[in-house]
Amino acid sequence: MSTPAGSDLASDAILARLTALHPKLIDLSLGRVEALLEKLGSPHKRLPPVIHVAGTNGKGSTCAFLRAMLEAEGKRVHVYSSPHLVRFHERIRLGGKLIDEDELAALLEECEDRNAGAPITFFEITTAAAMLAFTRHKADALILEVGLGGRFDATNVIARPAATVITPVDLDHQSYLGSTIGEIAGEKAGIIKRGVTCIVGPQAEEAREVIEERAARSEAPLALWGQEFMAHEEHRRMVFQDENGLMDLPLPRLPGAHQIVNAAVAIAALRRQQAWPISDRAIEDGLMTVEWPARLQRLTRGPLVAAAPKGAEVWLDGAHNPHGARALAHAIADLEERTPRPLYLVCGMLQTKDAVGYFQAFRGLARCVTTVAIPGDALTQGAGQLYDAAVASGLEAYPASSLEDALMQIEGRHALSGAPAAPRIVICGSLHLAGAVLRENG
Repeated sequence: MSTPAGSDLASDAILARLTALHPKLIDLSLGRVEALLEKLGSPHKRLPPVIHVAGTNGKGSTCAFLRAMLEAEGKRVHVYSSPHLVRFHERIRLGGKLIDEDELAALLEECEDRNAGAPITFFEITTAAAMLAFTRHKADALILEVGLGGRFDATNVIARPAATVITPVDLDHQSYLGSTIGEIAGEKAGIIKRGVTCIVGPQAEEAREVIEERAARSEAPLALWGQEFMAHEEHRRMVFQDENGLMDLPLPRLPGAHQIVNAAVAIAALRRQQAWPISDRAIEDGLMTVEWPARLQRLTRGPLVAAAPKGAEVWLDGAHNPHGARALAHAIADLEERTPRPLYLVCGMLQTKDAVGYFQAFRGLARCVTTVAIPGDALTQGAGQLYDAAVASGLEAYPASSLEDALMQIEGRHALSGAPAAPRIVICGSLHLAGAVLRENG
């Protein structure tokens, strides 16, 4: 897509209209999307083989690994993911390229016309548009990421995928999915299909028991992390093991121990499905070529980087719940062990997130946190509100009026600290904030 990020797009106006079709922000159900798909000729029944991915954390990265490995095998791959960071087009990848603006606008108008004003959520109608796009472009595979939950998610209309995947389950979106890890796991396990292998990442015991019980009822074979497969880092390499033996692999291009887990889940899924053969070489190449923005992404240029203290490292990560924060903190600790630098956080979060639990992961690691409101987001926590949560978590904290103000404050504090090394700055707390950073940074 060649349209500049700051320009007006026809699809933006259509997407704005679609948000008004249903009075609730989220209303989990399959009836509305199934009705629309039928009006569109049931595109969900004409898709290439699907790997369906649910979970609380890591599902986007796992999808990125799956795509990279399949493409390294020479396969043409469609991908559906959410949310987007800068433009909606990121959600629909057709054979390796983001959907074209003209095609997206036409598809959305077609779905809007067929829906004829009937109640439907934004995610449901845009999922229907994506499935229509996937049928109109030839591909060998479709990587389908769940939007929210699983059981009643709009993506859960695939009768028999090639495989299902459940990445780690933790507390998030409790108002929609349940107040306990077990209840949330039950919603995620809703993607399990009778007789279809389900690959399961590391889980709390409560979540694993729920997933195992659902799989048993559905007679679905399970591949569980720590039992049927596992992986670890050894001598700066990744060692993967399953029932077929050991694989000595390069470390994933995406940094952090949690990405070794996500890569292993993707490898296990590809080695257990029957739709496409996968070679060891394709797995290796996929690990080295994978890309996934805002997952411990190093920013090296742009106005925000220029505003940071001289010589500073600036990193961006979209982790937005306590489980994600712990994975991020572990990855930063690994960076610190290799190259010590004073750590400063810049954090913005949505109102629905557990800020206190998030910040606790960084106690003893971060020098301080500078809190910001997410630019242009009505659901953001205020900088003062986040400041209170950071202090309650035992962190030194300061509110800032903007990202630029946050970086200027860090420059001043770091200069006063007298620390010889340039700082390491991690902007985190929300994918919405990550998107704002990528927009502002060009």
